[in-house]
Parts: sequence; C-alpha cells; structure tokens
Amino acid sequence: MQKNWWQEAVVYQVYPRSFQDTDNDGIGDLKGILQHLDYVKNLGANVIWLNPIYKSPNDDNGYDIADYRDIMQEFGTMADFDKLLEAAHEKGLKIMMDLVVNHTSDENHWFAESRKNKENKYRDYYFWRDPKNSREPNNWKSNFGGSAWQYDPKTEQYYLHIFSKKQPDLNWDNADVRQDVYGVMKFWLDKGVDGFRMDVINLISKQPGLPDDPNADKSTVEDAMGWVANGPKVHDYLREMNQQVLSKYDVITVGETPEAKTEDAIKYTGFDRHELEMVFQFEHMGLDWSKNGLGKWSTNKVSLPELKEVMSRWQTKLNGKAWNSLYWNNHDQPRVVSRFGNDSEQYRVLSAKMLGLLLHFMQGTPYIYQGEEIGMTNVHFDNIDDYKDLETLNAYHEIVQDKKQVTSDQMMAYIHHSSRDNARTPMQWDATKNAGFTDGTPWIKVNPAYKQINVSKALNDPNSVYYFYKKMNELRSQYDVIVYGNYSLLDPKDNEAFAYERQLDQQHLFIVTNFTSHVIKRNYKVYNDQKSRLLLSNYDDDLKRDLRPYEAKVYYYEE
Repeated sequence: MQKNWWQEAVVYQVYPRSFQDTDNDGIGDLKGILQHLDYVKNLGANVIWLNPIYKSPNDDNGYDIADYRDIMQEFGTMADFDKLLEAAHEKGLKIMMDLVVNHTSDENHWFAESRKNKENKYRDYYFWRDPKNSREPNNWKSNFGGSAWQYDPKTEQYYLHIFSKKQPDLNWDNADVRQDVYGVMKFWLDKGVDGFRMDVINLISKQPGLPDDPNADKSTVEDAMGWVANGPKVHDYLREMNQQVLSKYDVITVGETPEAKTEDAIKYTGFDRHELEMVFQFEHMGLDWSKNGLGKWSTNKVSLPELKEVMSRWQTKLNGKAWNSLYWNNHDQPRVVSRFGNDSEQYRVLSAKMLGLLLHFMQGTPYIYQGEEIGMTNVHFDNIDDYKDLETLNAYHEIVQDKKQVTSDQMMAYIHHSSRDNARTPMQWDATKNAGFTDGTPWIKVNPAYKQINVSKALNDPNSVYYFYKKMNELRSQYDVIVYGNYSLLDPKDNEAFAYERQLDQQHLFIVTNFTSHVIKRNYKVYNDQKSRLLLSNYDDDLKRDLRPYEAKVYYYEE
C-alpha cells in the first residue's frame, strides 16, 4: 500500500457558526477559530475541516452558497480567512474547506441569471423543465420534504432542488458548469487550502431524462436519495475533476456519499481510480432509523451485532483497495455519546472514551467533531421553536402537523434523539455565561449541560475525554499498525462486547470494548500471552477477563 500523509492525519471538524464568537453577535466567526488553533494542535489533530464559510443567505446554514469566492459577512472577511490560513500553516495545521457544488443558493449569480429567461447562457446551469399535466415534471422528493421541484412563474417552468427550494441543483452535464466549479476549486487551492470535503458529491450525475422514481409512493424522503445517488456519469466527472484540478495539488479529499455501499466507495476512492481519497458513508448512521417509515426520526438503540457487521464490512472490503474515513459525529448527526453510548453522569466519560477507542484503532483517517473530544451530549429543548435546523423544523411540520403520524410529544422525543441541532449547539468552552461561546445572544441556545461539560474542566482533569483523545492521537503517530494494519473481527454475534484485531507485519493490536453498563466476562487468548502489554484503557487497572461497564482496552504485541 502506498502511504500518504492524509492516511496518517487526524481531522478536527469545526462548525464555525457554533465554535467561538469574538464580536458578540451570537455567531461564531473566523477570528474565533484563530483563537483556538493551539487547542486543536494540542489535541493532536493536524487538519481542520471547516463547514462552509462562503457568502450565503443561510437558508441551510451555509450549504446554500451565493458566492463561492467571498466570505460570509457574519464570519468575517477574506483578510480574516487569509490570516487564519497563514496562522494554521505556521502551526503545522492544514485547512480543509467544504465544497458544495451539487447545488448553489438561489441567490447565486449563476441562478439569478438562469431564471431571467430561457435563452441566456446560465439557463442550462440548472434543471429547468416544463410542467407535466399542470404539475411537477416528475415525482422526485426533496430531501427536506415535499416535491423536489419549485415552480417559477417568470418563465413558467419548474427548477429541480434535491434539498431546499433555495438550493437549486447544478446541471453537471453542462461542461461550462464543471469548468466554473473547477475554477472555484483552483481559487481556493491557489490560496493554499489543503483539500476539500465535498458535500453530497455523488448526487451530481442525475438519471438521463429525469424519469419518475418507481418507488416514490412507498419510499421515505431518505429512500428517495438513492434514486439520485451514484448516477451514470459521476465517475467521469470526478476523474475529470481529479485530472484537471486535484492531481496538481497535494491535498486531502473526502466525498460525502449518501447511499454508497462498499463497492461504490471502491470506485470513488480506489487507489488506482484517481477520483477521491475517502468517502463519508452512512450505513452505520442508519442503524437506529425508524422501522415505521419515518426515516431518521426514532428513538431506537443500535444493535451491536448490526454495528459490527457494518463497521467490519467497510474495514475488510476496502482493505488494500481504498481508504476509510472514520467518524461517529458531524454537523448532521446527533452526539455519539448520547446515541451509541450512555450520557448519564455515571457513564458519560467512560462510554465516550470507549466509543473513541473503538473507532480510532480501526483502519482509516479519523474525524473528530468539535465537542466530541470533551464528550458533549445531545440537547433536549422542550420547545420546537428553540430548534433552528431546517430539516428538523420541516419534519416536525410534516409529520406532526400535516400528516399527524405521531404526537408532538413523540416527535420531540425523536428530535431529542436525532436532530442535527444536537451537534450544532455552541461549543462549551467553560462554565461562564453561554459556555464562553459569546457575550451576546447565541444564534441557538447553549446546551444546559455546559456547566458540567466544558473544555476548561476537561483541560484541568487528567482523566478527561480530551486527554484520552490526545493519547490516542499520540499513539497513532507512533505505531504504523494503527494506521495501516489489517482488520479482523472477533465474535460477530456477541451483543455486549465488540472485539477485533489489527496486524501489520510483526505488529499486532487487540481491541475490546464493553457496550453495556454491567460487568461481562470474556476470556480472550491475548490475556494469556506473555508478549502482550496494555497500550491504552479507560480504566486505571486491568482485571483481564472482567470487562467493567463501558470498558475499552487495546493490547499490543510483536511476533
């Protein structure tokens, strides 16, 4: 296997709106990120992924871009960005931008021109279609609810939007669109940015002729995504992007690819494919979804054997062929300690460490989402009006008010479990007002848990989740087997313990985690091996066969 710097990297994801506010308007900004570069570096991460910072009307928190070459006013200026980039590089940190090019904002210059008339150059930058029987051109669903088509009376046609109606989809079949996108990429890469996370990049090739989805009536909104994912020309476009842009820079790329399976990922990221370097897949993120047609809205707990099956399949199928991204959290997912762990006062720290250890010792590049490293938890706002996320608000409106599928109380329980806003509450820096995030009124309320869970407290506690993550990152730089070793699962049907092995040449790792709140007994052969030593654990001692609540251990030995 060829070794690359991005395989050995650790990525720290910053959601700028919620990270640190310096001008007291209640919204995080670039100067706030600049203040905390040493915090990220001290953790042992070496790449910072920034969620979109481009000029945007913020219909979908910056994923609706009005100008790809300008900075959102609330976040600062281009001079602020240049200063951040320079300071990061001086500290040995890389900056990865969020590239959102499946769609733009309806306030983007391209779309403003496109909607003026049917003859202009930009008309074919988007999908404009005549009504069909006085209705939408086809039956596709928007991922945020309702039809994926919006009627525009000016030219009496509909335009396609897989997400919000303020996020019209770009037509990648138009070569001019592709060249304009590549121009945007070069603009940022020539500034010195170190790579891109590419938003829903596997949706850029639509089905020719935009035919009806045969399963639209039966499918949930999320199922409908599969109809537009992994289209017929997506690999042609990504290879072209790589050839014309990415291959000319030494950068990290990760594509967000809903509905991608392992065989798709190998096509996107195969070492011989010259497309992307990693993808974010969602199979493990769908394991707690509703079984009654409500998609992500549920309070289900994940089955451990199912989690093992998914994680292990990605580990083994990609081994030697492509590269995994390793993540539990991001700006679109609930907090992992609340979702897969136990966020009670008694077990929050132990289970946060356990989940971190389980993931970070697999093969792939780990991604840490802001606050994960201190064990931040889901938020339980009582009132739907306290939520800001467009997806959450649309789902509440559709499921409770329009279709009356569940009660308001039941839907609020689902939101507490699954809403994207669980990840978007402000970063908890200390126990002062607004968790040290702002002296103004935060754009979204702070999680009330901030007085117990915050960075200041974590940095003063040698047994905190933060120092555990720091230790994992240090070990990653010391042992090649952590980065490159093969993976093999033990006891796939065990519904209490998750154990696996890694091996690279003569180096071996044995990882075991207890997913329960009680003591379980397991007798693994590593306990009797005189050559093995405990490399890391979330308990101070080792009882070998007795695995205590949420215990996690890594043993190392050489042949």
